[in-house]
Amino acid sequence: MMNEKEGKERTKGCCHEAGDGEKTNHRTIKVTNALINRLNRIEGQVRGVKGMVEKGVYCNDILIQVAAVQSAMRGVSRLLLESHMRTCIVDRILSGDEEVVDEILGTIDRIIK
Repeated sequence: MMNEKEGKERTKGCCHEAGDGEKTNHRTIKVTNALINRLNRIEGQVRGVKGMVEKGVYCNDILIQVAAVQSAMRGVSRLLLESHMRTCIVDRILSGDEEVVDEILGTIDRIIK
């Protein structure tokens, strides 16, 4: 979870459309690094699971490692969602863009399915 100081480090108007209509985000370096570090660890975990499958490791042991990977990915989602809510969503609501509420609710719906 981000603390109060990190929340204040947000970039105003962090979500915006690039020239090609694609939305971009400017996360703090601290959040970006945390996400990359977590994803690098997860990448290693996935390679480990693949190796377990290749070696014919007992299914139960593989399933436990798959659950660990899924939990780690949920952690990435939580960190990214928190950062997005504290920056982009707040900024867009404060600027009068209430459509962002429907957007984030749709995203949350897809995440929890």
